Amino acid sequence: MPPSASLESVAGGSIHSAYRAQDGDRCWFIKTDVPGALIRFESEAAGLALLAEADCFRVPRVLSCGSDSVRAWLVLEWLELSPPATAAEGVQFARCLAQLHGRCGAEFGLAHDNFIGASPQRNACAGAWPYFFAQQRLLPQLEWAHSKGYRGPLQTHGAYLVEKLAGFFVDHRPQASLLHGDLWIGNAAMCEGKPAIFDPAVYYGDRETDLAMAELFGGFPAAFYPAYREAHPLADGYEQRKHLYNLYHVLNHLNLFGRGYLRQAERMAAMLAAELRS
Repeated sequence: MPPSASLESVAGGSIHSAYRAQDGDRCWFIKTDVPGALIRFESEAAGLALLAEADCFRVPRVLSCGSDSVRAWLVLEWLELSPPATAAEGVQFARCLAQLHGRCGAEFGLAHDNFIGASPQRNACAGAWPYFFAQQRLLPQLEWAHSKGYRGPLQTHGAYLVEKLAGFFVDHRPQASLLHGDLWIGNAAMCEGKPAIFDPAVYYGDRETDLAMAELFGGFPAAFYPAYREAHPLADGYEQRKHLYNLYHVLNHLNLFGRGYLRQAERMAAMLAAELRS
């Protein structure tokens, strides 16, 4: 970035500081943080590279990633973004997501760990999806919650889910699809008429997890959901499994943002455990 570039603070820095840099007609999006944040920026850059390689969505190009004794930084190309708002844009986004999910790996997970927001995300590869989701998604969040003092029913039901999770997958054998991993409306947009995604938590897993999170926080045009099902139909049992997948995100919010998410997490864990016992 040229020394003459101007800096303007912008949204997008709930974890890091974020800026728009401009030099004439050229613009960049910059995230900065303490030097120790470099590992998170490197993780984000690797995830963006995987998504860009899939060539399904518009993905910001990584221009620089590094640190010095004062700060770490990630420099991306600046994209002019707007929320997907119309039915046509919802359909476009759904078709791009179905295309992304068609990119499959040999195992569930990823060659390296990464982050979902500010939280570490384990990705040790496994051949069985129920084992991966239990050990690399639910269990770490439950252990973190326990360390923060969230015990009682949450841990009782959570431990049962981790042990018996395969019961949700008697008739469902998902492929290891390339996932965005943190697909809520804040990480999705339109850019020059094409769907765009960013801020990923990439790994290979059940494609239903992306759909479930998109439902959890909402905001996508209503046409998005049926258009995805038309492009890439979902297996029976999704309406049950989506609560399992969203428990991971609710636990993560509990651990990041506090007790306001405790009752929701307890209700979800209790409901899921009851379904396994029935």
